Amino acid sequence: MKVAKNLVQSSHKNYIRSAKDLYDNNLIPFDHIQPAQKASETLPIAITPHIAKQINLADSNDPLARQFIPNFRENNVSADEIFDPIGDQAFTPVEGIVHRYPDRVLLIPILSCPIYCRYCFRRAAVGSGTLNNQKLNSAIEYIRQNKKVWEVILSGGDPLILSQRRISTIISKLDEIDHVKVIRIHTRVPLVDPSRISCKLVKTLKCKTPVYVVLHCNHPKELEENARNAIALMVDSGIPFLSQTVLLKGVNDQSDILEKLMRELVICRIKPYYLHHGDKALGTRHFRTSLKTGLSLMKKLRGKISGLCQPTYMIDIPGGYGKVPINSSYVRQTKMGDWCIEDWQGEEHSYKESTDYP
Repeated sequence: MKVAKNLVQSSHKNYIRSAKDLYDNNLIPFDHIQPAQKASETLPIAITPHIAKQINLADSNDPLARQFIPNFRENNVSADEIFDPIGDQAFTPVEGIVHRYPDRVLLIPILSCPIYCRYCFRRAAVGSGTLNNQKLNSAIEYIRQNKKVWEVILSGGDPLILSQRRISTIISKLDEIDHVKVIRIHTRVPLVDPSRISCKLVKTLKCKTPVYVVLHCNHPKELEENARNAIALMVDSGIPFLSQTVLLKGVNDQSDILEKLMRELVICRIKPYYLHHGDKALGTRHFRTSLKTGLSLMKKLRGKISGLCQPTYMIDIPGGYGKVPINSSYVRQTKMGDWCIEDWQGEEHSYKESTDYP
């Protein structure tokens, strides 16, 4: 299903959209063209000019290159990887809606992105597709008829690449539904194409229903000056920001990187929300860490940074069973009935309770 041009903001002509474009821009060597092209058969290539100019070609471990440039390892699918790793399909009552939890739904008006993250958990679905007027109306009617829906999450793809007229239509329609009390937008646009964030767009997002933005950000390098200015424009207008980060091997699986990222997000007035364990999407094993690594990183963060900077470490259970926090317990009960509490440095302390507690 192709995207109608009038529904999407006009894209820059110099986007990188193929393996040949990557080679022409000196982002991959000649012998990587074929593997990159093969990888693009399962997930398209798209890199914005804003991100392309930030990639450090002299650094073989550049965090932006690792996230956005196709790698031959994407062509190796592990036996435990899943076509639909979080089970969207089983919870799609009408096209454009994912209804997994009672009080909230995903509304997916578009499946295109300005940039494709190579670890994408929707890699089997994203690429080119948008809801036409009839399908969008059907999706919104589903929300209108389901009175328990308290929150609508615009996801995709990236909803902020839609035209401002289209965004305005969606926000207005949701704003008219009395039982919808919160609208949430998941996006990467302020980081990967900050020029799209304008006063006009910000005005489009303002309505009586509170609108929250959840920014997908994985590395401090993504928070350069133009991105910070785009974020500030939205925050200054009264739009609250949260962040979600994916734990990625070779990108942010070191405590000092996560520490810096979470601090910088808070400085930008963004509350760290989730640190996602990598999903088992096809061809993404090289991005995933172990759960043990993730728990260890979270424990290190607990002692290093303010509670304001702490995300919740989450896993989306494969098969559509939903998200749950991954916790390292600091508390255990002893055989004598007392409690042993571990501090952030790993030292254990006894805690005795009064006997009259229920």
